Amino acid sequence: MSPAIGTGTGTGTGTGTGALPPLPPDLVHAAARRVMARCDELAAITSMTGGIERVYLSPEHARTNRVAARWMTEAGLTTRQDAVGNLVGRLPGRDPDGPVLLLGSHLDTVRDAGRYDGIVGVLMAVEVVRLLAAHVPSWPFGLEVVAFWDEEGARFGRALLGSAALAGAWDPAWWDLRDGDGVTLREALTAFGLDPARVAEAARAPADLVGYLEAHIEQGPELDRQGEALGVVTSIASARRYALSVVGEARHAGGTPYDARRDALVGASEAVLAVERICRGEHHVVGTVGQLEAFPGAANVVPGEVRLSLDLRGELDETRDATWSRIAAELDAITGRRGLTWSARTVHDAPAVRCGGLFQDVLHAGIGATGQREAASLFSRAGHDGMAVARLTDVGMLFLRNPDGISHHPDEGVAAADVERGIAALAAAVVHLAHERAVA
Repeated sequence: MSPAIGTGTGTGTGTGTGALPPLPPDLVHAAARRVMARCDELAAITSMTGGIERVYLSPEHARTNRVAARWMTEAGLTTRQDAVGNLVGRLPGRDPDGPVLLLGSHLDTVRDAGRYDGIVGVLMAVEVVRLLAAHVPSWPFGLEVVAFWDEEGARFGRALLGSAALAGAWDPAWWDLRDGDGVTLREALTAFGLDPARVAEAARAPADLVGYLEAHIEQGPELDRQGEALGVVTSIASARRYALSVVGEARHAGGTPYDARRDALVGASEAVLAVERICRGEHHVVGTVGQLEAFPGAANVVPGEVRLSLDLRGELDETRDATWSRIAAELDAITGRRGLTWSARTVHDAPAVRCGGLFQDVLHAGIGATGQREAASLFSRAGHDGMAVARLTDVGMLFLRNPDGISHHPDEGVAAADVERGIAALAAAVVHLAHERAVA
């Protein structure tokens, strides 16, 4: 059981939060149990048999929002669905029209997903607001829980749609994106019951926000290897995705000798190995080829073209781009040697996001309030909605230990005890933030 949150170390604000008593450990424990049970409940809302899949603007999206809205209402929040389908629950501050602190994550998933990526952060935020609302008569700022949609980009191939809309960064070109069935984003939004002409209403103004805090399972093994339950994110990695094409010549598999072959698949395979070799030698840069398709795709034809993806992530934009330059030079060498050509098209580009210094500080303080001696600082190799929200306001992220670091997979996990400690830490961080704003 996590230690209770105390406020005897300077967290009082003189505006109500200074009188915050320790949160009863049994209530924090019960909150964590609800989070774990509700992760299981949402796992049953899925479009695939034998696994979890919830994509943007689907029947599962609508059903999940209805269920989560009920939970938010039970916790004392008023709820609404915004113009792009994000779910928002609000607890007003002392000034009903004053700025709000956003807490949350996302509720959509990849195909054959785990049950905690994104989801645990939304449900923890609901419980934090429930606990704080019961112990603080009024807040110097409002609290909002936001459940974003399409963080993963699983349906239309473009990630962070919901958070981009909130950040006022919606690109009209996205309306023509199509899913695997040929349905455009515009058609899907309309069928969902929303109006494409009103999408700008989802945007928030920087002056209306105190900041954004998100709890999330770590999508890597660092905390597990260090034996720590919680960590503070320093930055979210820059990410760039490319659609690559390697072109050779399709010819008869039996009749074409090796010295006459321009085999695009062999060249692309060599390129995949080069990506791994180059990125292994870089500091805090990760490259992944997750898709590869050969054409014409017949067993008795030398492949004439291969299309493949490249996901390249780095702690800093500069090191990521320098790594891409090395990969591009290697592709030049491989294709030149094999009589092939190659091309690349950027399909996603997100700069690195540095988490706010104050938000890192209050999260460290929040973790300290739970009794964890020292919180690890680490950067996130995975992308998050905070990357979009950072266009508007400072962001902070709390990572929870994920055994073996596996994610985007049914085996991803988090311990109930770590969720309990995370709820306590996040609640304490909000109290610290209220104090810091009061004395600033």
